Amino acid sequence: MRALNNVLVTGGAGFIGANFIRYLLEQSEFRGRVVNLDALTYAGNLDNLHEIAEGPHGSGSYNSVAVSTPRYVFEHADIREFDTVADLFARYEIDTVVHFAAESHVDRSIVGPRAFIETNIGGTFNLLEAARSAWGNRDDVLFHHVSTDEVFGSLGAEGAFHEHTPYDPKSPYSASKASSDHLVRAHGHTFGLPFTISNCSNNYGPYQFPEKMVPLMILNALEGKPLPVYGDGSNVRDWLYVEDHSSAIWSIMRRGRNGETYLVGGENEWENLTLVHAICEKVAAVRGEPTERYTDLIRFVKDRPGHDHRYAVNCNKIKHDLGWRQAHEFSSGLDATIAWYLNNTTWVERVRSGAYKDWIEANYAAR
Repeated sequence: MRALNNVLVTGGAGFIGANFIRYLLEQSEFRGRVVNLDALTYAGNLDNLHEIAEGPHGSGSYNSVAVSTPRYVFEHADIREFDTVADLFARYEIDTVVHFAAESHVDRSIVGPRAFIETNIGGTFNLLEAARSAWGNRDDVLFHHVSTDEVFGSLGAEGAFHEHTPYDPKSPYSASKASSDHLVRAHGHTFGLPFTISNCSNNYGPYQFPEKMVPLMILNALEGKPLPVYGDGSNVRDWLYVEDHSSAIWSIMRRGRNGETYLVGGENEWENLTLVHAICEKVAAVRGEPTERYTDLIRFVKDRPGHDHRYAVNCNKIKHDLGWRQAHEFSSGLDATIAWYLNNTTWVERVRSGAYKDWIEANYAAR
């Protein structure tokens, strides 16, 4: 039986990490503590977890089980710094790692790949070595590594990725994630480190940084700005609501077999251009305006280098072995996402402006 008492979530101030922390603390079966490690780079935002930090689970108050220890703790730290990471394992008696922290934007990896190598490969290695040192031969611990379907490269018109699909990364981002996947497996097979891996498809939902496709299109449409579509818009992605991703990881943490990989997807493929049209229709409906007002904003732009044509994910393994299912269908999930961005304009303004960066530097630079 896995301990799941002190869970280190790396990158927990980011989009998926923050949603996962929220989900985990809501699970009645989870009675432990979450330690959120985040370097607070441009995509990490403490606003994503403000009410968690200030609420009944945060460092200002305590739960009924362990009155001396808050259930949620934030640590401003960088996984590229081994000594810092090792100290967190010792100080919080970490028995579980859920590793989200990564540079994750393909376009940024093309412009500046070095940060992706240093964080996604070097940072993962530091975490693995810290875990190996802290845990020794324990078998009630778990290192869960969150990866991407992009490590498998590009699909043609048919078929889907599965757990035995050969790796074929095409961008610096996907190559760095593929490397980190291999490092995790190597530590498991060579040193006996208990691990699981999940490779997910494209996530969407609340708190996603506006550079990503879904929030970019929503916000640009709302503001009357151009909607940039790469190439002819025929590239296909599988879209997964972020809460469904969180529930999949929780299933793996509780019931996943040591050393196994699980693919997690929405089983919900959309051509990019068709998705942009769908967003335009939904924004138009919310605003009570003609759809053409927003579709007229679509602009086709030069395709990015090495742009994978299609991703699709076969989820049969996690469904069969762990009983996981998606709980959100795409139309309602997209409605909820659009409503969230409409109702959280202050959050949007802060993450887009330099104010948040200035606040972080003022409050955390000296720590």
